[in-house]
Amino acid sequence: MIAKELVAYIDGASRGNPGEGGVGVFFQNKEGTPIFEAYKYIGKVTNNIAEYKALILALKKAQQLNAESLTLYSDSQLIVNQVNGNFRVKDVKLKPLLREALSLIRRFPKFKIEVISREDNRLADSLANRAIDIMGEGEKFL
Repeated sequence: MIAKELVAYIDGASRGNPGEGGVGVFFQNKEGTPIFEAYKYIGKVTNNIAEYKALILALKKAQQLNAESLTLYSDSQLIVNQVNGNFRVKDVKLKPLLREALSLIRRFPKFKIEVISREDNRLADSLANRAIDIMGEGEKFL
């Protein structure tokens, strides 16, 4: 049985901004035990779009894993502040991504998203870069 309280680390990568993009998501339970990872190649995108796509992938996977509580960590201050309502979204390409993310977030009884350092987000970063390297996707339970 998957934990009802999940913690996810997310990252989006773009080589060139815009450039080839990938997303990575790493899930663990609240005690820190690794549970699940996923990565996906997303084509030519900006870094901010890649970050939003990582967020959306994490929200969808957490829902599939039947999470009731989700804490997300991202090294993107922009994404975290936009999701938390601290920054307005000016880029018209990001507005529909934020709407989709907020719609998915509402499905979780408990949700929190916070900024972490790039150093603390290395695993999600490596998954996003793996997606670009192989131009593919993958997921597995750990």
